Amino acid sequence: MTSGITEPTFEAACQWWPDTPNIWTPLGWKDHLFRFNVLWNGTILADPTGQRNHRAQRWRGQGVQIALAPHHSERFREIGTMSAFLRHDDGMVRQGWHDTAAPLLWSEFSRDGVMLRSDTFAHIPGGGDVQTGIEPMFLWMRLSISETCDVLPLEDVYGFQLLIYAPHISASMQQRENPRFNDKNSRYPRRLAPVPQRYSRARGQRMIERGENVRLGVAPSKDCLRTAFSRPTRGWSFYLLYIEMPTRRGAHVDVLVPMLPTQRKVFNAEMKVGYDTALRQANRYWSRITRNTCRFEVPEDAINQAIRHSVRFSHVLTEKNPKTGQYCKISGSLGYTNLWSTPAAMDMAMMMDTLGHHRMVERYLDIFRREQGTVVPPGDAYTLHPGYLSTPAEYKSYDWLSDNGALLYTLCTHALLSGDRKFIARYTDAIVKSCQFLRDARAIKGHRGAPGVLPPGETTDRTTMIQAVWAVGWNYKGLCAAVRLLKRIGHERAGEFEAEAAEFRAAFLAAFRRKSRGMPRWSDARGRRRVFVPTSLTEDEKSESRDPFYLDTGPLFLVFAGLLDADDPLMRDARDWFRHGPQWKLYRSDTNCFQVPVLEHEISSCEPCYSWNIFHSHQLGDRHRFLEGMYSLFAGGMSRQTQVSVETRGGIGGCVFTAPLAINLARLAVIDDQVHENELHLLRLIPLAWVGPGDTCRFDDVPTEFGPATLRTRRSRNGKTLHIIWRPRFRHAPGKVVLHIPPAPGLGQIKVNSKTRRPRAGKMLL
Repeated sequence: MTSGITEPTFEAACQWWPDTPNIWTPLGWKDHLFRFNVLWNGTILADPTGQRNHRAQRWRGQGVQIALAPHHSERFREIGTMSAFLRHDDGMVRQGWHDTAAPLLWSEFSRDGVMLRSDTFAHIPGGGDVQTGIEPMFLWMRLSISETCDVLPLEDVYGFQLLIYAPHISASMQQRENPRFNDKNSRYPRRLAPVPQRYSRARGQRMIERGENVRLGVAPSKDCLRTAFSRPTRGWSFYLLYIEMPTRRGAHVDVLVPMLPTQRKVFNAEMKVGYDTALRQANRYWSRITRNTCRFEVPEDAINQAIRHSVRFSHVLTEKNPKTGQYCKISGSLGYTNLWSTPAAMDMAMMMDTLGHHRMVERYLDIFRREQGTVVPPGDAYTLHPGYLSTPAEYKSYDWLSDNGALLYTLCTHALLSGDRKFIARYTDAIVKSCQFLRDARAIKGHRGAPGVLPPGETTDRTTMIQAVWAVGWNYKGLCAAVRLLKRIGHERAGEFEAEAAEFRAAFLAAFRRKSRGMPRWSDARGRRRVFVPTSLTEDEKSESRDPFYLDTGPLFLVFAGLLDADDPLMRDARDWFRHGPQWKLYRSDTNCFQVPVLEHEISSCEPCYSWNIFHSHQLGDRHRFLEGMYSLFAGGMSRQTQVSVETRGGIGGCVFTAPLAINLARLAVIDDQVHENELHLLRLIPLAWVGPGDTCRFDDVPTEFGPATLRTRRSRNGKTLHIIWRPRFRHAPGKVVLHIPPAPGLGQIKVNSKTRRPRAGKMLL
């Protein structure tokens, strides 16, 4: 065994990357049209429309934004200081999750020797499944004194100032311009008045709008000493509600915030339920919808928590359309409240299906089958085709030509991982029609692109019409997944589409190598001349290869797509460009995402979720770079406080963009059905941090294309023996199962299902 090995860990990655700033974290209810967002400083954003959610425009102007400012008085004297506190992530407020089935988020505030906390969760009346998608939804918030420094001369009372605004936040991709506050739109549009005028410990208090709707309320509490209410005056654009309690550990007051101004009868019924009962209902609900036999548990608890909370975020970012009754995924909770189908496909295929949440995925795939063939592919050469898979019109933001391939890949991946015969029977026609679209699109003539591939089309939000490797790669990836599935079920057209895929790849490679021969050359540190690898076969503009998308949606994607191998000279040149190219002289670390892109600690300097280079390392068996990239995604592409993913560091949050790639890579590190066709590889790239002396790992009922498999590892306390439990339940047995022995110092003996095995060359057949 190799000794003296040091390799990346989550803890090490936390030294490379500061935690993601300016996050917001969604709280909501599965399939509801609306979501609450909690900012890094505890600010509550209850905005039904989010940012350009056109399905919710009828409720525009009915939201509220509530900032929390701990203070011992209702007198708001520090408006300049507090404005900065409420707008900039200075690290003073800490956030995290309670260990509950329901998403229960805490935010801690330290001030004047007192630690205060807000505990927040979403709830709908009854705590069951949504029926309409627009039933009343509430945010329960418990404000409390969690700790005191009693040596200090503390105030006798302390509390929270609630600053009540209209929603006036918008989101951006840029780290230091996110989110943006628009003060011109911050004044709450309707007059508020407290009822009763003075807080009642028996009845609480409500903030009432004209028309008798309730905007928020303070629940009855023995710990609420008083409240004070102020209307906007000169220099203030907000209403101010001060809630006071004794400066005593455990003192708390509950606040109830409806998403929309709510009738008194409905509000009072929810207030009567109370925080504790509502939380019990929410816990029962979330226990049910996240229940799953698949378990993925490792010694690094940060990885376990990232998986747990990302699954819940994926459930929150779903909708039941109140107009059509259809279910659909969405991409985000403040920005990106519509659907980008390609990253949504990654969410479903690379995370939720990989973790065994098959029923959940099937629910949100149905809309794509129903809407298939209703959208013209985004390119001048295309016409309406019955097989084209796309974003449904109700959810469309941008059409990407990659969407058909990404959705086809997801349909087939779901079928292969779930083995659901009913699903396969219901979706085979849609899969075949999508393959036919690719066949027909490749045959289109008279366009300005290379023949035999796909005509140029819109590929990203840049909306340029190019023959991009991103669109080609995703559609080829989807076609290959379809061939695997059709062969698995013995479909009569499997051979036809297998030949189609071979011709597709050959046509692409001929055009790609021809384009590469005419590309500029650059010199690496050793003076070797390297190819500047193209991102498109034709029609690309000068700016295409300066844009960050040159990394995120460019040639690095071709290995994951299956169009080029990682050891191809062009792929070596592409990787080395991003790792060591001359543009590094221009790069500024961990700042504006719209720079000429690089790979920093093996993830994209723009969007970490598109760090396709890690699949190069996966294929090559490059442990160090594979783990450097995987851990960078977990530590640098997700909040280490709330585990919410980001699109760019410090940019768009409230999403699950990064998590699917990170989780998929973690799964491939231990149970890999992708690296070689018809083979299953175990522990091939498992981090040594997961097999330290005394450590255990548990991977139960992990879906693979061959069927679910259980793999557990336990290393003896002296480090000499690795105990392995291996229990597959194959539907289709792989050609071989290969167990790789981790290169852990001191490891000398392997026991598989209690039997001692002797590995050769660091691996064995099972």
